[in-house]
Amino acid sequence: MKTYIEERAVEVAKFMIYTNATVRETAKKFGISKSTVHKDITDRVERIDPDLARSVRRVLEVNKAERHIRGGLATKEKYLHRLKG
Repeated sequence: MKTYIEERAVEVAKFMIYTNATVRETAKKFGISKSTVHKDITDRVERIDPDLARSVRRVLEVNKAERHIRGGLATKEKYLHRLKG
């Protein structure tokens, strides 16, 4: 694996851990696709640093558990803007 890809994967994982960012937020921050973020944090980091991979997996699990709440809030916000506007 190319060195820059390994470095990016580690940086992506650390960013997600320290900010509790979602895959979508992380992809936007690094200018890469959501698929690439997911591949970095599930496959590449696992081979590079298993402890880091466990930590980022915890963030993913929390985000997955909360996504229905974020989706509901986004829908609520969308309809509030329609009523005002």
